Amino acid sequence: MLFFLVASGLSLVFGLMGVVNFAHGSLYMIGAYVGLTVFDRSALFLFALLTVPFIIAGIGVVMEYFTLRPLYDRDPIYQILLTFGLALMFDEGVRVVWGLNSLSFGRPEWLAGAISLADGQFPRYRVFVILLGIVVSVGLYLFLERTRFGLVVRAGTNNRDMVELCGVNVKRAFTIVFAVGAGMAAVAGVAAGPLFSVYPAMGSEMIIEAFAVVVIGGLGSFRGSLVGALAVGLLQAFGNYYLVSFSSMLVFALMIVVLLVRPHGLLGDPEAGHT
Repeated sequence: MLFFLVASGLSLVFGLMGVVNFAHGSLYMIGAYVGLTVFDRSALFLFALLTVPFIIAGIGVVMEYFTLRPLYDRDPIYQILLTFGLALMFDEGVRVVWGLNSLSFGRPEWLAGAISLADGQFPRYRVFVILLGIVVSVGLYLFLERTRFGLVVRAGTNNRDMVELCGVNVKRAFTIVFAVGAGMAAVAGVAAGPLFSVYPAMGSEMIIEAFAVVVIGGLGSFRGSLVGALAVGLLQAFGNYYLVSFSSMLVFALMIVVLLVRPHGLLGDPEAGHT
């Protein structure tokens, strides 16, 4: 579910905007650090989980408006280089503000301990993260499928020029979509903090796996992000149990197979790469 929260925002931005955002992992990391700060100050985990995504979405708006928007008519390589440079800047900024060492992100007391499932015990916080991913996925699905703006996003994904000719302010839609994608990364970052602690390299590690998810599921496909995230998560889980020495290779082996058999991903649009 953490993979899905990160990958869905990454895939959503690509689907409408055609932007491969290498800074997406850094937004995930900043969300975790800001969430840690808010939680330490307020001692309210849900408050951090609900407010931090809006803060990171605001960073996304500034990032899209002032850096990406001037490059939409340029070759995509400029967008890739820009987002890669922004990722390096964000990573260095986090090191300056919060330091180089990993920081412990405490779990709220009401999510401590474990619950009984079948014949075993399952950590209560992990159940919470799974439920959070389900709630967010349902909310995002309803947003894309049941709202007028979602219709604009889906139409823009299929035919951006047609949407512009219909009088829709596509640039404003780009900004909103980028903000939503940044907010999704922040939700994942705050949720991941109590699981893995918070450290400067967490963004670069997550973005690699997130790209594997969207490639497997299909760039620009919401359902593909969910399927790809479940596939990668289960493959890692079984790999860590049965093939410890090769677990990190299994995901990328699956990605290579998908690229060879279905270059557009399991549920991706064959035309998505030509947006």
